[in-house]
Amino acid sequence: MSQTNRPLAAALWMGGSIAGFSLVAISGRALAHDLDTFEVMFYRSLVGVLVVISAASLSGRLPEISTRFFGTHIFRNCIHFAGQNLWLMALGMIPLAQLFALEFSSPIIVALAAPLVLSERLTPTRLAAVCIGFVGILIVARPFGAGGLSVGIVTALLSAVGFAGSALVTKRLTRVVSVTCILFWLVVMQSILGFVCAGFDGHIAIPTLHMLPWILAIGLSGLGAHLGLTKALSLAPATLVVPVDFLRLPIISVVGMAFYQEPLDVWVFAGGAIILFANWINLRRDNVGRKVAV
Repeated sequence: MSQTNRPLAAALWMGGSIAGFSLVAISGRALAHDLDTFEVMFYRSLVGVLVVISAASLSGRLPEISTRFFGTHIFRNCIHFAGQNLWLMALGMIPLAQLFALEFSSPIIVALAAPLVLSERLTPTRLAAVCIGFVGILIVARPFGAGGLSVGIVTALLSAVGFAGSALVTKRLTRVVSVTCILFWLVVMQSILGFVCAGFDGHIAIPTLHMLPWILAIGLSGLGAHLGLTKALSLAPATLVVPVDFLRLPIISVVGMAFYQEPLDVWVFAGGAIILFANWINLRRDNVGRKVAV
């Protein structure tokens, strides 16, 4: 498919995406003192339900929502729900920069699993990208260091596996249903899963007034971040967008240092850069031969 090449507009959308992802992390930590991860997901998803239904109504896309491939939607959203909750758990266990760097490993996992799930060929270039990315993951995680492989790092890696699985199933769904339909079942099912899991112990915390701004922030900023990323990818090739997305790492490092007294870690930056390079190799190979319309 041809693609408009507007790098400046894409960079502006990516700026909004980076701000959104950073605000999700800040909001998640702010809510962690009063709500468990299931409660955060429940209230965050309720905000998403209101936004998605309103946007679909205003744009006339409500008829696109259907129960076709309902089982696939359930499978996809269970994986995504698990990944999101693991990410929120890791948020309170390891520094923000380390969490974000490990999150960048998700595309590497997708490239490795795509031949099994999407019947895509594992080319030598993709295999090299996976190997390079694995080296970056080892540098960020440092399982053989003095601290060993901590629970927080394992949780973050498992969240990346969850995001990768969700991405693979989402790619299959985009072939048969609209994005509006995917987003609708995402927020609805995650609201239900959040409610069930949060109420499993017989108690669901009711948000207080001081929690409401953070709940709105995590709900709106998460949707806004993904909207910005999607718009950026529609305006410029992924090989240009992904390096800009990597700015999330130094920005969240500054946030962690300023608000949570987290030290800057050169190994996290080094490993994250290697993971980015691996992703870029994979994306560059995928874009070879594609026509870009100016």
